[in-house]
Amino acid sequence: MAVILHVDMDAFFASVELLSHPEWRGKPLIVGAGPHERGVVSTCSYEARKYGVRSAMPSRTAYQLCPHAIFTPPHMSAYQKVSDKAFETFSHYTPYVEGVSVDEAFLDIAGSLHLFPGATLRERAISLGEALRAEIRRVCGVTCSVGIAPNRLLAKIGSEEHKPDGFTLMPFEPDDIARFLAPKPLGVIWGAGKKTVEALKPYGIVTCGDLQRLGRGNALVSDDLVDMAFGISDDRVYWEEGREKSVSREHTFGEDVADRATVRETLLSLVADVGRRFRRENRWARTARLKLRDASFNTITRQAPLEEPSRDDITFRRAALALFDREWPEGRTWRKAVRLIGFGVTNFQDSPDDDEPTLFENPSAETRRKRERLSDALDALRAKGLLH
Repeated sequence: MAVILHVDMDAFFASVELLSHPEWRGKPLIVGAGPHERGVVSTCSYEARKYGVRSAMPSRTAYQLCPHAIFTPPHMSAYQKVSDKAFETFSHYTPYVEGVSVDEAFLDIAGSLHLFPGATLRERAISLGEALRAEIRRVCGVTCSVGIAPNRLLAKIGSEEHKPDGFTLMPFEPDDIARFLAPKPLGVIWGAGKKTVEALKPYGIVTCGDLQRLGRGNALVSDDLVDMAFGISDDRVYWEEGREKSVSREHTFGEDVADRATVRETLLSLVADVGRRFRRENRWARTARLKLRDASFNTITRQAPLEEPSRDDITFRRAALALFDREWPEGRTWRKAVRLIGFGVTNFQDSPDDDEPTLFENPSAETRRKRERLSDALDALRAKGLLH
């Protein structure tokens, strides 16, 4: 039987900021663009959420809702350091870890449960989940919410059930799962975005139970969506063995975003994060990859070869924007609002040179080296906290 743990760091960016500014605790905190700048909220504390502030909201709107909030720009290097500690902690409980983003992961813990006290699977799962949460709090100084379930969908729902700093062991038997989900609003399941939820309201379908009664083979929704209303979903954790085959980062928006500029700006921050992680080892990438997921959980992946093996931010940024602009040209509306965007690089090699030797240096080699030195210098400044 699959046993999957989903861990979600609570208001992660805001929580990390509080480590440096404990005087901000208990106050509305907004991480992102300034209150009078053109930009969006990256994340916010739970105190700010009480006023209606949400991720991806324009910062000016956030200021109107909560003018007394503290605004601070993102400090990605600080977030990455805490994220690295968190993922190292995850590895203490299982080698099978799938990082979804800097603050979220799925863990396959089926093979680890016997290491924890308890006479039943339920007792051992609770012991493991509580131990992980306590270690994250001690090592990272922030809290996380955990859900344990027989598949990804239910584990994700579980981690949202008692946020922040919550733990939920979901039911494992099909009948118990269906009863648990029945009163939940449709929006808790993947594939039921805002548009789908609104479209089904006139038919009296507002909960998972309504969808369960509708059943498979209906003319309104897909069988996959009905299955998810019963809690049927993918039960695998997609981890990578051995040396990294790709380096990537994803961002799931708190609310689906239809504004191209906001999605594009988020992409650039992901590119910078990927570059920093990638340069921790002496390697060069040959392929760039873009990922977009819409409000209905339709996912597309686009990739393109880099002009030459690269490891610098300038090349990664150009490749990311070329892929994005090709998929979502300026002045056009994408098919649906965006739920998730991701960027990564793959096809690594240990040298910037092609496999075939040459008597003459590539004319672009000096340009490449300058870009690499610039990226390395910026990484060093960020590590010292002198650049964000």
